[in-house]
Amino acid sequence: MADLPTGFWGGWIVVLTLVGLITLAWLVFSIYFSADAKKEPEVEPVWDSNLREGSNAPPLWWFWMILAAMVFSIIYLMLYPGLGTYKGLLNWSQGSRLVESYEGYNESFAQVRADIAATSLAEIQNDLGLMETAERIFARECSTCHGPDARGQASIFPNLMDVDWQWGSSAQDIELTIRNGRNANMLAWESILGVNVGPVADYVMQLGNDGIETHAGKAAYDQNCSACHGVDGSGNILLGAPNLADDIWLYGGELEEIQASIASGRNGVMPAFGKRLDDAQVKLLVAMLAR
Repeated sequence: MADLPTGFWGGWIVVLTLVGLITLAWLVFSIYFSADAKKEPEVEPVWDSNLREGSNAPPLWWFWMILAAMVFSIIYLMLYPGLGTYKGLLNWSQGSRLVESYEGYNESFAQVRADIAATSLAEIQNDLGLMETAERIFARECSTCHGPDARGQASIFPNLMDVDWQWGSSAQDIELTIRNGRNANMLAWESILGVNVGPVADYVMQLGNDGIETHAGKAAYDQNCSACHGVDGSGNILLGAPNLADDIWLYGGELEEIQASIASGRNGVMPAFGKRLDDAQVKLLVAMLAR
């Protein structure tokens, strides 16, 4: 976004500013130096016997105060931006000040961040101060979705404190998830499975149990679901297909909830934070979540 207004709005600001200064100058001049200001009234009005209007000008200190303010305003407008697109003799802007402050901040902490990025996860996890910093980063960047305790919320955002990670729970997998984001896509199967949605959902609930080889939903599951979730339902972290054989469910593990997931599909997006967070911040988050 541009630092200064352009075109019509820049000219409009110039007009308003100059008209304001000229009007103020005229007002001061008319009070102190005009012929009318020095002219004595021929007949001074009197009300209630002794109440007189008078014609004294404001005190002289008021004149010098206004004059000083006008001089200051003119000098300010010469040095700093204030007249439309004119940048001022000092070429100052809030944007440049922000950039300078950000660059100074980065320069001051560059070595500290480099040291953190080069530190092993075990060392970071054993450093109470660094882990508190990691928790603050999580609270600022991640807690809105995953909750302040990182245990997920709203049956939409996954629990990051359990052992089940859709895209892998190793430090490398978690780092890739944070940096690049994830896009999960569970297709809607109602039009394909039809009346088999219910049996497949019930079969999924029974995965990991004995005696399900003859289950009514097994054939439809093997034909349509096993390619992603595996024959045994253990999932595939390369595809982001979750494990269906454990007792951890993002969208709910009741029969009706599983049926809804199969029938209507599910879509989840984890934004990429690679450009938002630096290497040290990513390393701290990985150390916090990979424990």
